[in-house]
Amino acid sequence: MTRTATPEADTPPEPHFVLTLSCQDRHGIVHAVTGYLLEQDCTITQSQQYGDPDTGLFFLRMAFGCEDADRDVTALRAAFAPVATALDMTWRLVDGRDRPRVLIMVSRYGHCLNDLLFRQSIGALQMDVPAIVSNHVDFAGLAGTAGIPFHHVPVTAATKSAAEAAVLDLVAEYRIDLVVLARYMQVLSDDFCRRLPGRIINIHHSLLPSFKGANPYRQAFAHGVKLVGATAHYVTAELDEGPIIEQDVARVDHAYDTAQLATAGRDVECQVLARAVRWHTESRILLNGRRTVVFRG
Repeated sequence: MTRTATPEADTPPEPHFVLTLSCQDRHGIVHAVTGYLLEQDCTITQSQQYGDPDTGLFFLRMAFGCEDADRDVTALRAAFAPVATALDMTWRLVDGRDRPRVLIMVSRYGHCLNDLLFRQSIGALQMDVPAIVSNHVDFAGLAGTAGIPFHHVPVTAATKSAAEAAVLDLVAEYRIDLVVLARYMQVLSDDFCRRLPGRIINIHHSLLPSFKGANPYRQAFAHGVKLVGATAHYVTAELDEGPIIEQDVARVDHAYDTAQLATAGRDVECQVLARAVRWHTESRILLNGRRTVVFRG
């Protein structure tokens, strides 16, 4: 991940770190974490926690700053490691000033791509987009306007393996932290998904499992649906079965034609995907088996 200084600031901002963790729930977890922060001369700025009664797991997200403006995240990780080992934690500690590097993949519907780029440009999403990948050339111009390299990687049944290898090469070349499928209409292979666990977010209409395949809104119109919506989830080898991050719906009625249903659905897709990406880049999502714990900001 990269870090971009704010041009209006004469000095670097105070370090702001985020610790996320999960482990078996037991007495003393919060005490151990706060004790560690006290030893490191750190001040808690935000704390959220959840104990899952079904799995017996405890989840925590804690944001904090340090008195020492030059404090390095690597040193903080090294100091926390013994605490995490003692309590058998799955954990992650990041510098909140870092900007995750996001690769956006798109096909022929550009509403989510355009929305993400706009939100990133106004600072609503803390991320950098070093590249855009598509199996079509429709949005090469949009990428050019944004000053982002555009990679056309066509996909056919015969070239699918080579195309995915090319995308993985781009992930390595651009040091990508997160891949976002912004209406990328290709099914990723099991191997591709397993190479990037918890690092691929997809968006699709939430009419599933009904109205599968082509023209879902035409099918929805024929059945007289009254709600359209969207689901954002992490991608796994099981098609559209990954842990759900966010969902939302919009109410529609008999007066909506197929085009209006699609427009309403796409508006919801943009909002749901943007929230999912923001929560991921701000370290607000923790995996809980097939589910997620989301500490909303």
